[in-house]
Amino acid sequence: MFEILPPLFYRGDMFAMREFLAASVTSVFFALTIDDGSRWFHGYCDLGDRQSPDRMRAEIITRESRPVRAMNRQEKLDHIWSATGPDFRGYADGRFPADLRNRQIVLVYPSAQGKIWKLLDDLTDEEIAAKLPVQFRLLPETIAA
Repeated sequence: MFEILPPLFYRGDMFAMREFLAASVTSVFFALTIDDGSRWFHGYCDLGDRQSPDRMRAEIITRESRPVRAMNRQEKLDHIWSATGPDFRGYADGRFPADLRNRQIVLVYPSAQGKIWKLLDDLTDEEIAAKLPVQFRLLPETIAA
């Protein structure tokens, strides 16, 4: 990454790229020690807010310091959304009430009904488990602070 332009700033365990993604948003790279090991992370920060890189670092440390392989409900839903193919996910349309339109939907297969489109946020714990890869199905739930 150093072969593009010099970093915008170096600050202890982080540096920011000089090339901006949009407006004042750019890539920030972190070298953090977590659980006695060196780890490297990347995030996008809005440098218009001077505290943005510090908040990103704190969030990374909080997330990566959790019990190994724990996911909260929102992380599970985000994983399902990103791992689901375009033919099996979409956005609520005219089949849904007006106040629910444009929200994320996925195909589910309840045993009695065949296949139906359901709001991602309305998936039950069983439906979430069925849509997660096997290695993620029995992960403990993390508790939001």
